Amino acid sequence: MKAIIEKIQDILNKLKYMIKSIPIGIKILTAIILIIIIAAISISFIIVEASKQKYEIYDGTNLDEDKYPGYKELIDNLQATHPNWTFTLFYTKLDWNEVIANEGHSDLRTNPLNLIPDSSDYLDDWRCAICGDKRYDNGTWLCASDKAIRHQMDPRNILNEDNTFQFLELKYTEGAQTAEGIKSLTEGSFLEGDSIAQALIQAGENANVDAYFITSRLIQEQGRSGTVLSTGYEYNGVTVYNPFNINATGNSSEEILENAAKYAYEQGWDSLEEALIGGVHFVRTGYIDIGQNTLYLQKFDVVNQDKELYTHQYMQNLLAPKSEASNMKTIYEASGTVDANLNFIIPLYENMPDEISQY
Repeated sequence: MKAIIEKIQDILNKLKYMIKSIPIGIKILTAIILIIIIAAISISFIIVEASKQKYEIYDGTNLDEDKYPGYKELIDNLQATHPNWTFTLFYTKLDWNEVIANEGHSDLRTNPLNLIPDSSDYLDDWRCAICGDKRYDNGTWLCASDKAIRHQMDPRNILNEDNTFQFLELKYTEGAQTAEGIKSLTEGSFLEGDSIAQALIQAGENANVDAYFITSRLIQEQGRSGTVLSTGYEYNGVTVYNPFNINATGNSSEEILENAAKYAYEQGWDSLEEALIGGVHFVRTGYIDIGQNTLYLQKFDVVNQDKELYTHQYMQNLLAPKSEASNMKTIYEASGTVDANLNFIIPLYENMPDEISQY
């Protein structure tokens, strides 16, 4: 041991001698270089930290109204009406105009991220100027304009009694979701019945996913009467089911159906029960677990937890979150649990205009 200590001491003495022998000019230059390196690393760290998205529980005082105009009063109004509700501020750290530019269509993109129904209910300026009357999907959808996207994405158009369930955190809440509530929405639909209602509650509890969301998503995807993907479609000699319309993509009804059936076949979904379980798991792991845990965030990928933005969006239908939120609110009201302990995640964007995006 003594020999080892002496050897270490000898090495230290040699290092001290080497340092002393370095000219003072080099020492100063080395020190300056080290300071610059440390400063650069520190600045980079600060920049990275400042750009990180974060979540913060709203307490009534911690929302900067100058940076995020128009939010506070709307949230306060909802909280006053529903004292058990909580609100989580989601600081996206994304510039509002850049978000719209990325969600909007461009000549560089083959298929639009956002579509609207070909209907007289929507103004002409809701149609994308690039695509005009060009049809997509099954031929009844049009490319949405930036104006339409701004209106549907602006959180201040959503923070009201009719639409705020677009921001509901999609987790299972004991006592808030009931079989009776599900039956109130599914009566007369392909999901009607006590056994299916109970199965949907169980699926939600098992996956820690809002059972009302599961029900609403199924009706959104299949309609109240269902389609061959919920009643059974023969593919490669096997009857398969895909009620969540997973991988139902293409530019014709036949192509959409075949792609969805192929996916179901590959997953082994040869019963509606298997397809429901698999579909809930798909949404859970593919969306909710990576931070897309509201209807809004599943439609608009502004969460960079997976280091990707605008690429991982469940549907093209620009109006889907609004429609699904309406269904969910109906179920919560029918089951008498609309004032349960629910949490709503509110996205905040940088450089938001004072004026709310207009229709």
